[in-house]
Amino acid sequence: MTRRLLLSYLGLAILVLAGLEIPLGWIYARAEVSRASQSVERDASMLAEVTEENIEEGNLDALPDVVGDYATRTGGRVVVTDRQGIVLADSDPSGRTGIGISTQPDIARALRNEPTVVTGDEVLSATMPGSSGTTVRGALRLTHPMAEVHTRVHRIWGALALAGACILAAVALAAFTLARWITRPLRTLEAATAQLADGRLTNPPDTTTGPPELRSLAVSFTHTATRLQQLLNAQQAFASEASHQLKTPLTALRLRLENFEPHLDPRAHGSLEEAVGEVERLSRMVQGLLALARLENSATTPEPVDLDTVIADRAAMWEPLAAEQYVALAITGRTAGRVWAIPGALEQIIDNLVANALRVSLPGTTIALHRAPGTELHVIDQGPGMSEADRARAFDRFWRSSDSHHDGTGLGLPIVRHLVHASGGDITLHPAPGTGLDAAVRLRPVTGGRSGGTGIGSSKSAQAAAPVP
Repeated sequence: MTRRLLLSYLGLAILVLAGLEIPLGWIYARAEVSRASQSVERDASMLAEVTEENIEEGNLDALPDVVGDYATRTGGRVVVTDRQGIVLADSDPSGRTGIGISTQPDIARALRNEPTVVTGDEVLSATMPGSSGTTVRGALRLTHPMAEVHTRVHRIWGALALAGACILAAVALAAFTLARWITRPLRTLEAATAQLADGRLTNPPDTTTGPPELRSLAVSFTHTATRLQQLLNAQQAFASEASHQLKTPLTALRLRLENFEPHLDPRAHGSLEEAVGEVERLSRMVQGLLALARLENSATTPEPVDLDTVIADRAAMWEPLAAEQYVALAITGRTAGRVWAIPGALEQIIDNLVANALRVSLPGTTIALHRAPGTELHVIDQGPGMSEADRARAFDRFWRSSDSHHDGTGLGLPIVRHLVHASGGDITLHPAPGTGLDAAVRLRPVTGGRSGGTGIGSSKSAQAAAPVP
């Protein structure tokens, strides 16, 4: 923002200087040309009078001295003719005398007693009649080079440019100082915002410098950030305490229900088992909610993780349980390499997806952990699959398919999506070839750069979040 403010001030200053200096330089150039033209015309008139007197008196030998002396002093060229247009004297050593130039337009007009003044790009020319009254005894042409005029014009343009550069330098210094003063609260506010995004505000924005509006904004931000931190701390404290406070009564409730079994009529045993199952489901739901709370209240930066190693490790962990249900686990595809993920997230993602796939897989089927190009991980089962409408709602909290026959909590996939997004990736559900579901997880490959993203979740909370149906 400092640069934009500086450029805007300099742009405005350049427009003002251009609006002042360009007309001033143009007026000065026109005035210089006009003064030079008037000077040449005046000199030509004076020389025409002198040469006319010499011609009238027949003193033609004095003409070369008159025109030569003037040419030496001023650098101009003087040509004198008689009434027939025959050159009598020429200050230019290479010039010729005795030739007729009456056909030249300016000489012809002068012989008709009509003066001529011409301002060209290279020379100024003034042609005057040598006359007394209406009697014309000759003509005089005075030409003067424009080099000296151009030099003076260029000099004034240079002076104006130098003055403009000095003014711009002063404006730039003042504008930079003013821009830094204006943007200082914004810089401290930006740093505080980055700290707040990481979960902790250690250096509040400066509220003592800058324009009043920015100071007020910094005060409002500090108040909002403080309140937000208080709410986050309260939520974190709740998540931490609730995990301990809810486990004990749920465990006690389950034990009390199980203790009823010997004292109940056998016909009530089915209801008792359903009640115990609901308590277990409530316990898993509480664990899922606490896991989500920990993920949402903590922040960390994704780190490089070897996807192939994590897949092999989790497949080895789940293989015995899958074998008990006569379900095979297969790792397919080419080596994926390293990806960006928050600590512990990949393990939780694979565990939840494999747990969901295993829950719907029939004996004799296979769950594939397929590594596709572009660091994609596909968990593919051969279960009943999901309709398009169900896949669109599968990541909603507590949502379960209407034809679901298991006791899931509806929090497993939301947790997975949270971990994937925190790692900078994405997850989608697709129909598997034939039958079943394909959960596609796309992660960012490690290409040698550092991660610039900030995820949600922490190493402890991600590792503590067990697979939730």
